[in-house]
Formats: sequence, structure tokens, C-alpha cells
Amino acid sequence: MSTAPRLTALDALHRSLGATMTDFAGWDMPLRYASERDEHHAVRTRAGLFDLSHMGEITVTGPEAAAFLSYALVGNIATVGNGRARYTMIVQEDGGIVDDLIVYRLGETEYMVVANAGNAQIVLDALTGRVGGFDAEVRDDRDAYALLAVQGPESPAIMKAVTDADLDGLKYYAGLPGTVAGVPALIARTGYTGEDGFELFVAPEHAEQLWRALTEAGAPHGLIPCGLSCRDTLRLEAGMPLYGHELTTALTPFDAGLGRVVKFEKEGDFVGREALQAAAERAETAPPRKLVGLIAEGRRVPRAGFPVVADGKVIGEVTSGAPSPTLGKPIAMAYVDAAFAAPGTEGVGVDIRGTHEPYEVAALPFYKRQK
Repeated sequence: MSTAPRLTALDALHRSLGATMTDFAGWDMPLRYASERDEHHAVRTRAGLFDLSHMGEITVTGPEAAAFLSYALVGNIATVGNGRARYTMIVQEDGGIVDDLIVYRLGETEYMVVANAGNAQIVLDALTGRVGGFDAEVRDDRDAYALLAVQGPESPAIMKAVTDADLDGLKYYAGLPGTVAGVPALIARTGYTGEDGFELFVAPEHAEQLWRALTEAGAPHGLIPCGLSCRDTLRLEAGMPLYGHELTTALTPFDAGLGRVVKFEKEGDFVGREALQAAAERAETAPPRKLVGLIAEGRRVPRAGFPVVADGKVIGEVTSGAPSPTLGKPIAMAYVDAAFAAPGTEGVGVDIRGTHEPYEVAALPFYKRQK
């Protein structure tokens, strides 16, 4: 028996704006409002407004909250300053990635872990199962927050019109409590688009008031509502991994080229340490497949799961692919054998329904914003 998808606090508003809705990780979410290409370009050149309320918020509190999170996750959470955020991962004992996360330090003994929508319950269960023996509490706060995001080069100007919080002093991967358009919010300088921007955690009952205020403040700056479709092409251009595509339980952070998030030097043991040390050594001596960018020479779009080929042999697999509005041609991320991973490697193609389409191997990210 299938269950009805969950609705965000902005569901009725999305429908009133004519959004095309889609089931995403058990939520009914806006895929696009009009043209996903226009939405993509708006974020790259002006600003876009997103509803990300499907993300999963988990609060961890207590005197040993930092020690617990450093044990449960691969990062050193004890070194996260008050008001700062850190990108990290939670892994299985065998080192396989359960999810990639952002951890915000909200106070001396309070942290918020933000998980991907499809993994929120899995992460909650894992944290709950690992907290024994620590003076800390894990709380499911998924229903306590709506999450809106303003992304794009005009986002600071739009935000300054609706808040007197110190945005100039708010660094990337930091958050501060403030009031936005009369609404209490956690204002975070984070995002998943490759652009400057802000993510705003608010009570669900305040979400519509905040959306309308941001829409009004953003109108002179060209802000438009944006759906999940352009969010995917934006993150792909920025070389940002997506769980279930570039990250899975079959891969360790070292396999994914993200070994830097694993902090072996931190105090105490942590889940997956032994397996990850072995994975780190393998990556040094005999690197497995590497994550690379692929840029099409033709017009056909590669999709996740398509084989990457060279010399008549399969040398890898596409994990994400889409037309790139910024580059004007199809792009993909793929894991390929290390021998074919250098940018500019010739003779590489993607098997698209039996035809080997030529692709250029490129360094990631495809797009990097000008500071």
C-alpha cells in the first residue's frame, strides 16, 4: 500500500504559481514553475528562490554532543566554532557512505544535523543507535522547520532588504540567528548551486510569509521561484555530489574523492575508522575509479548508469548527466578507471543506447563562480 507524499508548508502556494510537482523522496515538491533553463540562468545571473523543506533536520544536544558527533560522523565536530557549519559524512562500519551532511553548531552544546530527504530517517536511526554511552540527546526536528533558499549573485542585496542581520560578517558555511521579514530564522550562508546564497530555517507556519516577502524584495533584482530540476543542473555544473548518484553505501569517501572530510587525527575512535584507513591506503597505492567530468562533443545527453567506454571496453559509469545551460552542451559526472581520469584524455565516449558518443574528460567543477 503506497502512502501519500508529504506536503511542505508552501504546497498550496507552489500550486497557485503553476508549479509542476513531482514525488521526491516521499515529498510532493516543485520540479519547475515555467522553464527550468530560465530558472537555472536566473540563479547564475540574478537570484532564485527555492523551497527545500524536504531536507531532514536532526538536533543533537547535551554536554557530550560534540564528542558524540565526532564519534558518529567522520569529521571532527569538536573543532566547529559556534555559529559555523561543516560538511561531513556518516558511514557504515565498512566505510560505505550512508549520507553526506551539514552540521551547524547552534550553541555551546547544541548542534543541528541536516540530512538529505531520502536518508533523513536512516541518519536519524543511525545517530540514535550510536548515542548510547554519551551524555547527549538526538531529537527528530524534521517537522519543526521549513527551509527556504535564496541563491545567486543578487541574493545578498535581496536579503539586506528584509533583514538587519550582519550578512557582510556571515562567512560561507556559517549561520546566525536573526529576523528575516519579521520572521525568526537561522540564516545560513550555504547552498547547493555553486553560487553565493542563503538558506533560511524557519517555523513552518512562517514559511509563506517569508516566501512572499522574499518574492517582493527580490522582484527588482530579477528573482524568480525555482524548482528541483534546475537545482540539479546547477549542482552538476558546480561538481557537487548527489547522494544515490556520486555517493552510495558501495563507496567510501576516499572512493568518491572526498577523503579530505575524514579526520583520522581527531581524538577518540569513530564509526568506520578501521575500514576508512584501509580505503585511504588503497587510494594512495592503487587508486580505484576516479570521479571526473565529461563534456559532450555532440548533443546527446548521458544519463546515470550509462557505460563510459574507451578502446572498445567499459572503463566506467555515468553517475549524473544533463544538458548544461551555462556551457550550452551536455555534461556528466562519471567514475572512470584511473588511467583515463586525466583531463583531456582522448578516445573516451559514453555508450548511449548502443552508440559510442565522444566525450571530453574534464576537471571538476565545470563551473566556478567569480569571487
